[in-house]
Amino acid sequence: MPNLNKVGTAIPGGPDADRAAPSLSRLRTVLTLFFALDGFVFAGWVVRIPAIKAQTEASASALGLALLGVSAGAVVTMTMTGRLCNRLGSARVTVYCGALLSLSIALPPLTHSPLALGLVLLVFGALYGGMSVALNSAAVDLVTALRRPIMPSFHAAFSLGGMLGAGLGALVASSLSPLVHLSLLTAVGLLLTATAGPSLLRESRKLPRTAPDPAPAPDPADLAAASAAPTRTPPRTSPATRRTVALFGVIALCTAYGEGALADWGPLHLQQDLGAHPGVAAAGYSLFALAMTIGRLTGTTLLERLGQTRTLVAGGATAAAGMVLGSLAPSLWLALAGFAVTGLGLANIFPVAVSRAGELAGPNGVATASTLGYGGMLLGPPAIGFLTDWFTLPIALTTVVVLAAAASVLGLVARGARSDVAG
Repeated sequence: MPNLNKVGTAIPGGPDADRAAPSLSRLRTVLTLFFALDGFVFAGWVVRIPAIKAQTEASASALGLALLGVSAGAVVTMTMTGRLCNRLGSARVTVYCGALLSLSIALPPLTHSPLALGLVLLVFGALYGGMSVALNSAAVDLVTALRRPIMPSFHAAFSLGGMLGAGLGALVASSLSPLVHLSLLTAVGLLLTATAGPSLLRESRKLPRTAPDPAPAPDPADLAAASAAPTRTPPRTSPATRRTVALFGVIALCTAYGEGALADWGPLHLQQDLGAHPGVAAAGYSLFALAMTIGRLTGTTLLERLGQTRTLVAGGATAAAGMVLGSLAPSLWLALAGFAVTGLGLANIFPVAVSRAGELAGPNGVATASTLGYGGMLLGPPAIGFLTDWFTLPIALTTVVVLAAAASVLGLVARGARSDVAG
């Protein structure tokens, strides 16, 4: 008989471990590709925002309202995707959303008014939101099977995809129209989904079905010891668990606000306020994405050594300090340095928050935390658009400082909340 724990998963080191390892490794690789595609497509859109803003003749406020279409579509879809993943499976929803998201990225260049742009972005946002929840739910399942905090590595792939997408956008900004550029991204997305999708579906079927685990995450540096413990099957989600999931969702919101702000308004700030060339302005987001990638590639080691609370607190404080420089620095190079520091600080906060929510409440927990988190990423840009009209763009970007600091404080609150769940 194979050496199994209570949920039917092979215990690490048991006779099934060698057979399971290649399958889990393949699944990790395919999921990494889909996370990279998600970032690649999103970055391809954001670096062309200045050109599409000019094409639609939108003011800052009108552009902010159009961007609200992304927010509305994503939030509505995210609230439903958790249930959809429970019915169809996270992998299948990921493949469907990957194909449709790739098609939708070619739509914004076809618009010529803020209203039309907003309607198109409603569709794009709905598919982006569904893809995000499904991907994170599939990743939480794999994290549970591997019993290692590898979630930051998946978000590193998202950041790497964003860096590559922004870098490509910087290279072609002056030579290709937004329509040609984003149509090429459609082709890339459909090709990857067609080639990697079957493998994702096949390997995901081999994962055991496990119930969410409401136990508090090990805090400073005992994740490795906890990983060897058997997974428990808990009762139905309690009110304390739901409150804790919501708290992690608010932490995700605070940090994702900064990601959305830098994605949608960072290049415009560098170009408009600091006189950067359009290519350099697009490269500014690429630098931010590179810093996030580096931070997330080291995220597993950081979590194993520091634990969740210290990682959240230190990350929020670092991001706040970096964004003070990024938003208010008088020179281009200082602002770019601030973007990089902000990226390092924000790198692991969102992955930790969403992963923990998924461990507590499964796909529904991921959906709740992702809805709040990506709500921050997608609602932040329109808010900054209005603040820019009322004040200035640099002042509007200082709201990132406030919310990053709030994430740091809430990281401490979450430690107490996890204790309540355990009780």
